[in-house]
Amino acid sequence: MFDVGDATVKVPDSGRPDTAAQEEKVSPYAKKAVVASSLGYAMDGFDLLILGFSLSAISADLSLGDTQAGSLATITLFGAVLGGVVFGILADRIGRVKMLTYSVVFFAVFTGLTALAHSFAEIAVYRFLAGIGIGGEFGIGMTLAAEAWPARKRARATAWVGLGWQAGVLVAALVSAPVLGLWGWRGLFLLGALPAVIAIVFRSRLHEPEKFVAYKASRQNKPKASLRLLVADGRTTRTTIGVLVLTSVQNFGYYGIMIWLPTYLADRFDYSLTKSSAWTAVTVVGMGVGIFVFGQLADRIGRRRSFWAFQFGAAASVLIYSQLVSPWALLIGGAVMGAFANGMIGGYGALIAELYPTSVRSTAQNVLFNIGRAVGGLAPVAVAMAADEVGLSMAIGLLTVIYVLDMAAMFLIPEQRAQELA
Repeated sequence: MFDVGDATVKVPDSGRPDTAAQEEKVSPYAKKAVVASSLGYAMDGFDLLILGFSLSAISADLSLGDTQAGSLATITLFGAVLGGVVFGILADRIGRVKMLTYSVVFFAVFTGLTALAHSFAEIAVYRFLAGIGIGGEFGIGMTLAAEAWPARKRARATAWVGLGWQAGVLVAALVSAPVLGLWGWRGLFLLGALPAVIAIVFRSRLHEPEKFVAYKASRQNKPKASLRLLVADGRTTRTTIGVLVLTSVQNFGYYGIMIWLPTYLADRFDYSLTKSSAWTAVTVVGMGVGIFVFGQLADRIGRRRSFWAFQFGAAASVLIYSQLVSPWALLIGGAVMGAFANGMIGGYGALIAELYPTSVRSTAQNVLFNIGRAVGGLAPVAVAMAADEVGLSMAIGLLTVIYVLDMAAMFLIPEQRAQELA
């Protein structure tokens, strides 16, 4: 047992659910919650990718240097860290649905205002503010889905939220080129403001989850959620450290692979832009398949064993991929690598939801994941520095090491599969 603020959480030794428990049904509300959360996370993926597609046009229009252009993604991710803290705490105090809506509107408004920028300073401010909204969406959406769905199907729910990101990335890949051709980069960012309308529509049709409503009703005159609850005692602190390692590795691997994969294919194998994009798209599809499979697996065999299986698969597939030379091997290998390296994203929402009580659940989701996202933002630079010394192929292969660290971190995290949320 360990006390976290106004809630006491029991950490079981085995984590095994009651095998006699009846399979719980998924309510219409739970399905709506997952759709709303998935759309929010899809908007994250869409926004970050349209920035990547627009960088060349933005640089030419605003006369930006390479360093300034490259820093826009980093500025966005730093904003996400701040947004994760602010929106996470507010979601635990005010409500999941309300703050998910506000975070989407906040991000959409400043994404749209990016189209009005006429200098590096202006666009940097808009990107930082849009990042604040982006930072709120992952954790709140994962919390909403986890609290709405039955315990025995929780990882499947958060996996669907994780698939939202991949959907947003694919939509951005499909619409960016034609929109850039017709209306330029400003038109593309104006398109990014549309999610605000979607958010308002969903907000009108969704109420707060019963778990949060019951908690808020019983919270009178009790301490409010704070960051201190993430390190409330020794066991909680060890758990928080373990989760931070997991989220940092997840994001570091994702950005390290996805930012450099097109360049790797073009430089080493002389692939055209179209061919590099196609091979990269297959990797993204593999990531989506991995997320779906992870959700199914985690609900059946447990969080820890599922993470270990995917972490080992990521370490092996990244190392093997860096040695491949055949075009077909690269195509298939990219899909396999993507499935293992990013499949775990579907499990973080369920894992963190089960480790922290209602009073601090959204805060934990947002803070721990977005700190990991900030660490992941360093991956492109780290890979570039390693590539200068040992070549890009070996630099990508070295990412294997981080997944070994990931496997060790799982020993810090207790198994809580299918437990009712505290």
